[in-house]
Amino acid sequence: MSAKTVALPDGTLVPALGQGTWNMGDSASTRAAEIAALREGIERGMTLIDTAEMYGDGRSEELVGEAIAKVREQVFLVSKALPQNASRARLRGACEASLARLGVDRLDLYLLHWRGPVPLAETVEAMERLVADGLIARWGVSNLDADDMAELVAAGGAACATDQILYNLTRRGPELDLLPWLGAHGIPVMAYSPVEQGRLLGNATLRSIAAEFDATPAQVALAWVLRDPSVIAIPKAGSVAHVRDNHAALDLALDGVLLDRLEAAFPRPKKPRALEML
Repeated sequence: MSAKTVALPDGTLVPALGQGTWNMGDSASTRAAEIAALREGIERGMTLIDTAEMYGDGRSEELVGEAIAKVREQVFLVSKALPQNASRARLRGACEASLARLGVDRLDLYLLHWRGPVPLAETVEAMERLVADGLIARWGVSNLDADDMAELVAAGGAACATDQILYNLTRRGPELDLLPWLGAHGIPVMAYSPVEQGRLLGNATLRSIAAEFDATPAQVALAWVLRDPSVIAIPKAGSVAHVRDNHAALDLALDGVLLDRLEAAFPRPKKPRALEML
């Protein structure tokens, strides 16, 4: 496990730096490199792997399943259910299909991918049933804003283990309302697209700071997300070199002066805004 960890509400420690898999598994030509990347990450302690039934219509889960087949016990495995499947009638079937594609008998964490037509109370009930039946160890949500989270807890969802959201230097809206709410309730954040899918990397301030530290702009952006002890970052990497690059962000400590420079270059919004999604 990487040296830096985040505690889930039940006390389970997970790596602060994990691995995302959006758009992985889509091409036969990149499959070997993607599997090698995931295995490299596991070896480096980036043992939290996030996927979803939606990613490539299950192909991402199949890729992850192949990558972790011999090291399942080392991995903290996360997948996500589509909103239309988050009902009493459909959640178990969706979960079992994910388990089959992953080649495992239990998920460590199962998330509602975003809020849809199914009432939150029904989703909570269906998730708790999966826990009781041993198909998942715990559950959480993704892309829920502060108001949604308050409604979730009021609907019986106090056991929610995380909220996976879009959070990075250019997406700082959650700092105004959602992050304080989650912090007050002891629920850690899982940040997807922590380098904004690479769009951040041309920024002059990021490049300048990176040059001073003999680092990359991506490492600085990742280190900024990881500065918060309650945030888990799940960048995607499709090659071994990219995984090593991401892992090195754990060694980058941003002091107050550097954080001030990043604050000036990427100011947080003045007013709360709706939670952004990619």
